[in-house]
Amino acid sequence: MKKTAGFALIFLFFFFYVRPAFSETVSTESPENLAFWGRMQTAIASHLRRPYVWGASGLKSFDCSGFVWRVLTESGVPVKRTTARKFYMALPVAGKNEKYQAGNIVFFDNLKHCGIVSNQQKFYHARSSVGTTQDPFDPYWRKLVVGFRTVPAPAAQ
Repeated sequence: MKKTAGFALIFLFFFFYVRPAFSETVSTESPENLAFWGRMQTAIASHLRRPYVWGASGLKSFDCSGFVWRVLTESGVPVKRTTARKFYMALPVAGKNEKYQAGNIVFFDNLKHCGIVSNQQKFYHARSSVGTTQDPFDPYWRKLVVGFRTVPAPAAQ
C-alpha cells in the first residue's frame, strides 16, 4: 500500500509540477521538436563512452536512468533524478505510431532499464558491461521492451 501511495504522489508531482513547463507534444517535423532533438543529440554525444556505475548520473559515469536524466536536464527538461520505473510512471505514453520517434524513452526488462530512442533501428543507453553507448534494437533488446514514453519538448522561452 505504501508503494502505491508513493507512486501516486510521484505521479502527481510530475503531472502538476513538471508537466506545465512543457509545451504540448509536437509533430516530429516541427521546428521545436527538431531543435529539441538536436539539443538531446548534443547532450548524448558529450556523454557517450562513459563507464557504467550503478546509481551514477554523471559527469564521468552513469547508470541507465542517470544517463536519461542527464540528457533530459541538459536538453532543458526540468525533471528530478529518479529510477527507470518512476520515469515510466511519470511520462506520457507514446502513441502507437510514435514509439520509435527520436527522443522518446524506451523501457526494458520489467522497467529495470531505460534508454533514449534514436530511430526505429537504434537507441542510446548506459549498459552495465559497456557504459554509455548506442545499440541496435536487435532481437535481444526488442523482446525486452516494455513500453515507450514521450518527452514533450520544453516550452519555447
